[in-house]
Amino acid sequence: MTSPTRSGRKQDSYERILEAAARAVRQDGFSRVGVADVMREAGLTHGGFYAHFKSRDAMLAKALEHAGRASAEKLSRRIAAQREQGGSAFRALVERYLSEAHLSSPESGCPVAALGSEMPRQQDELRAASCDRVRGLVDIVRSALPPGLPEDAALVAASTMVGALQLARTLGNNTQGKALLAANRNSLLRMYDVQPETK
Repeated sequence: MTSPTRSGRKQDSYERILEAAARAVRQDGFSRVGVADVMREAGLTHGGFYAHFKSRDAMLAKALEHAGRASAEKLSRRIAAQREQGGSAFRALVERYLSEAHLSSPESGCPVAALGSEMPRQQDELRAASCDRVRGLVDIVRSALPPGLPEDAALVAASTMVGALQLARTLGNNTQGKALLAANRNSLLRMYDVQPETK
């Protein structure tokens, strides 16, 4: 078995930093994520940070991108599985996004819901990455909606999903938080999970 190359080790270190930073920023918010803590969580020395990123904000922007990609992949897998079974893609999306599992796990969920209120206050690099994540979420919602709905349906549904999850997390992983999620799930499905009429 050959030993990993230097570039392979560097890529592995980079991925470990991204994973640690993506988890930390969703759990603790932008302002509470420190380079030293991320590097320690990744099992690396603080001194190696600048071999991968030019600044803390650069790391956070890439971590946000990484978190968004991971979240989108989870949602896409759920939607694809539902479609294979002949079910509604939008129902699969809403039920996954507004689930009790997502309520209790901000560190592994959607970065838009975890960081939405902080995004507008960031410097340009992080704001740009934040805007990309919002647009990406809206695109996922748009692709899951049934055809024939108004153009702004994806914007309304995405906003409702994010807002509901944020408010439920504020209430807590308890009866109130879960009830808020359930109410929004039911409302979104009544509004947008329109099945085609059969003749």
